[in-house]
Amino acid sequence: PFDKIKIDRSFVKEVTRNSGSASIIRAVVSIAADRNMITTAEGVETDQQRDTVQMLGCTQMQGYLFSRPVPAQDVRTLLAAEGVEDAA
Repeated sequence: PFDKIKIDRSFVKEVTRNSGSASIIRAVVSIAADRNMITTAEGVETDQQRDTVQMLGCTQMQGYLFSRPVPAQDVRTLLAAEGVEDAA
């Protein structure tokens, strides 16, 4: 069983230019929502992509807009530098 669906960056990359990509993302989000699943949009690189996938209902995003990849041991430092409080 799984509880998360990742939306490939190829759809996110084209979401602001290609209505077909938006339709696919909308459909995936709808399927996930019906099953109480999280949707993660991969490869978000611009504010416009972020706004669009958020409007389409994605519950999580990842990509260079937020951060370049960092080693796991550096995540706490990165979050502290951005002013994000520790949720634990």
